[in-house]
Amino acid sequence: MTASNPLTEVCSNAVSAITQFFTPTVSAESKQPSENEEEQQEGEGGGEEEEGEKEEEEEEDEPEDPAPAIREECAESKCSKYKHHFDHCQERVLGGKGDKGEDCVEELFHLMHCVDDCATPQIFRKLV
Repeated sequence: MTASNPLTEVCSNAVSAITQFFTPTVSAESKQPSENEEEQQEGEGGGEEEEGEKEEEEEEDEPEDPAPAIREECAESKCSKYKHHFDHCQERVLGGKGDKGEDCVEELFHLMHCVDDCATPQIFRKLV
């Protein structure tokens, strides 16, 4: 696994926040089955459990998404100028050396725009 990247973390956090905002969360209290009910379920549905395990194994065999690696490569090569500006801004702001209320949104947008322009054609070529 690769080292944590600030761009990846920022994008991941933004996507998570947006998803959580638009996705309703519902929690339900589940009844814990007693030992007798568990034994009855094991006796009746033994085959169903094995079938469910096979489905889980099949779901785990999904191919790896090439997009993050392509985006990272673009950020390090063609968009290195924007990545440098973003990283410098992050260091300044997180170190408390930036202006009051300063953020790195503009630098992030420039970097993401460049990475999108670079990575999109490569990602779509992989899909075909």
